[in-house]
Amino acid sequence: MTDCERPLPAGPRTWAWTTVGTPLGPLGLAATAHGLVNVVFHADDGNAARAVDRLTRHLGSAPGTPPSACHELLAEASAQLRAYFDGRLDAFSLPLDWSLTSGFNRRTLHALLDHVPYGTVVAYQDLADRVGEPGAARAVGVAMGSNPLPVVVPCHRVVESNGGLGGFGPGLEAKRTLLALEGVLPQPLF
Repeated sequence: MTDCERPLPAGPRTWAWTTVGTPLGPLGLAATAHGLVNVVFHADDGNAARAVDRLTRHLGSAPGTPPSACHELLAEASAQLRAYFDGRLDAFSLPLDWSLTSGFNRRTLHALLDHVPYGTVVAYQDLADRVGEPGAARAVGVAMGSNPLPVVVPCHRVVESNGGLGGFGPGLEAKRTLLALEGVLPQPLF
């Protein structure tokens, strides 16, 4: 059984939350015993509180207190994200908990993670073709917009066929910054 097919755990789940500073502002990170489950952009106090409330409802419990395996995973995720933003890491090696996505969206995100490496991009339509859904470019856009693990599952690498950036929930400046970090776009002038 692949990660795409694995059923969601039933009942309340143990999980943890932290934030990590990045050049794009604070990222919120949540992890369960199964892996990193959520990455949240703009995780200032208000957005972090809303994300924790949403995850508490979804996972059936409030975040746990340290120490725990979830907190150890968050420490590793934080270290890898800092290394990525410092230009010292081009592939994450974290266990991922895919329980916040399913179906077409999960299949599409897996295809992105497995086949679009650091420093490359793929068009929405090309990614639709890869998952066997020709003509589903807009559905790929929806899948990218609902990605619970941005940066780690690199939805910023999906662009328009005509060379345009397309969309990005955290904002196009964040997408430009990530693509420039990976050498796909020139660094901004200011």
